[in-house]
Amino acid sequence: MTLTLRHLIADMQRVSKYFGSKQWRAQEKDVSGRGSSTPVSDSSNVSATNETSSGEAPQQTAVEPSDNNVDVSVKPHRGDPPDFRPLIVLADSLLVLVQQDKRNAKVFSGQADGLQCRSLEIFDSLGFADRAWKEANHMIEICMWNPGPDGTIRRSDRIPDTIVGLSRFQQIVLHQGRIERFFLDNIKKHSKDTIRVERGVLPTSLTIDEPGVDKNDGYPVTVTLRHLTEEESTPKQQTSASKVPDGLFRSNLAKDEDDAALANGFKAGAGKAETVHAKYVIGCDGARSWTRRQLGFELEGDSTDYIWGVMDIIPITDFPDIRMRCAIHSADDGSLMVIPRENRLVRLYIQLKEATPDASGRADRSKITPDLIFGAARRILKPYKLDYEYCDWWTAYQIGQRVGTDFSSHNRVFLAGDAVHTHSPKAGQGMNVSMQDTFNLGWKVALVAKGIAKRSILSTYGDERRQVARDLIEFDHRFSRLFSGRPAKDVMDAEGVSMELFKDAFLKGNLFASGLSVNYAGNNLVTKQDSDALLAKGLPVGMRFNSFKVLNQADGRPWHFQERLKADGRFRVVLFAGNILHPEQKARVDKFCSELDGPHSFLRRVTPLGAPIDSIIEVLTIHSSKRTETELLRDFPDILHPFDKHNGWDYNKVFVDDESYHEGFGDAYNNYGVDKQCGCVVAVRPDQYVAWVGMLDDIGGLQEYFEGCLLEINGVRVNGH
Repeated sequence: MTLTLRHLIADMQRVSKYFGSKQWRAQEKDVSGRGSSTPVSDSSNVSATNETSSGEAPQQTAVEPSDNNVDVSVKPHRGDPPDFRPLIVLADSLLVLVQQDKRNAKVFSGQADGLQCRSLEIFDSLGFADRAWKEANHMIEICMWNPGPDGTIRRSDRIPDTIVGLSRFQQIVLHQGRIERFFLDNIKKHSKDTIRVERGVLPTSLTIDEPGVDKNDGYPVTVTLRHLTEEESTPKQQTSASKVPDGLFRSNLAKDEDDAALANGFKAGAGKAETVHAKYVIGCDGARSWTRRQLGFELEGDSTDYIWGVMDIIPITDFPDIRMRCAIHSADDGSLMVIPRENRLVRLYIQLKEATPDASGRADRSKITPDLIFGAARRILKPYKLDYEYCDWWTAYQIGQRVGTDFSSHNRVFLAGDAVHTHSPKAGQGMNVSMQDTFNLGWKVALVAKGIAKRSILSTYGDERRQVARDLIEFDHRFSRLFSGRPAKDVMDAEGVSMELFKDAFLKGNLFASGLSVNYAGNNLVTKQDSDALLAKGLPVGMRFNSFKVLNQADGRPWHFQERLKADGRFRVVLFAGNILHPEQKARVDKFCSELDGPHSFLRRVTPLGAPIDSIIEVLTIHSSKRTETELLRDFPDILHPFDKHNGWDYNKVFVDDESYHEGFGDAYNNYGVDKQCGCVVAVRPDQYVAWVGMLDDIGGLQEYFEGCLLEINGVRVNGH
């Protein structure tokens, strides 16, 4: 089931430290099988890390299921994009969780490889964008190739791969196995090596205790698991003379019954059984989602007759743009996309005009071979020569677009990624949109499970991500058909595709594909009606907080402001303090801070007893005065740079929109559309989306926002600790 759980709240050590972490860490070290506040039998084979006590394969003897309580159970699906993100979040919030993968090893070849701008911004918030950035192949330019008057393909256009100025990151390409490694390393780091992915595990049943779904301390979801043998957990590869790994076992050309057949095959001689009682379950188990089927949900949409093959090869060719991303339309032999990858690899997406669906609408995958796929690529690319000595991986798929009827059940079992939306892979959206699904979901589940946020915020996941899925399907429906269609020979060719129309769709689709056009509708986490959007025209409510350079007030170091919005589960209040040296503005800032720091302020009421004031909501400041004319301790109230008796003042919360010595001027106020004199206040969600905008004197509006989503926990320890 797909490693599709892409975030849950990366760095909640600051928060969890004050939520009974001493008691919890003792349970982790004890690994006795006890978790949360509900004991688990000492005879259990599952520890707080939810791993078997030994690394040996389970024996083929039927046993009674062990019984365990966990806060979150994550079901990934081998072959889909890596979704460990909720694990990172939950690891740092010190929740008990289970992550199962029916496959016995990580991805070593093939699968997803494109990383869009928003995904890299998310990686940066998790702390490993630099690793991906260094290892990946960078996509700079797209070349369009179309047939000329004589039918021979020729380069017709060049366009930038990423819209200029859209983000501090541009699209890159890197093997999915490396991306998984970054997530696994981060999970290990933030859980202090107490959480590991449990492989070779298949769920056999899922039930929901409906009367118990509204009980905060209950475990209403029950999942029964079976531990597979190595043979059972190894995907069956297509037989071919080359013995090259293929992905047909998880392609949409495979039958939906594969998982059921696997489950039935081991019932008579099953290995270790396990029953998990969970507060929440997240199913990231791919287009043929077992979790979705258990819930009775459907994928609605249709398939086309277009069959495409995929090959990862080191090409030997005289084609001049083999190291560029290319969209190639031939006159009569189909279309091809070139994706240059790391280590001299190139991925080819190849239209297979010889492969057609049968009467049932499904192509016979046994007839699809590397030779068939590569032969089609050669015909499309002629008169250029194409050959290879090394093929790393290959697969084939049928283009279709579908969206799930529901994204969750009772706000206890959630679906993400391909489990709720499927589409063609050529625009690099599968892994990216799936990761953004769970980046949206992870922090919500973690904060609710820890007793920090209200359960009502969980319903925003389906509302927000369903619209993104619909937009994705609409985009892919248009793009894939334009790419798969035959080029029009002239203006009178009504059945052909206009190459100008295709280019226009490509350009317009770049913004959506980047992941930066998402604009969430109003809900209790996005207050559009109560916000004053004109105060920050460059920060639309419901969209991600864009990034521009600012300077640290204390040391003058330049930062992209988005770098300060780490995925650690905290909300932010960004105070645009304006011209702090002007007496009237200074008075407004002082009044705002006085109310924020008051004994009964919302900031105090949502902060646990004994915790730092920035544990749940962090206040960050950007002012517009000259850095050299202002002083941190003289001009800014203490709440903007809190004092700790062990660590002194916090010098990393106040920034200035000023020119740096070496990295120019970010001009943040102008770019954010904020008045340099009066400023404004912006509330930001843990996933970097703008939630509320108001004036400095509208402390009531800011308080109302946080009262709508957070619980008052001042004076108590969360979860009873």
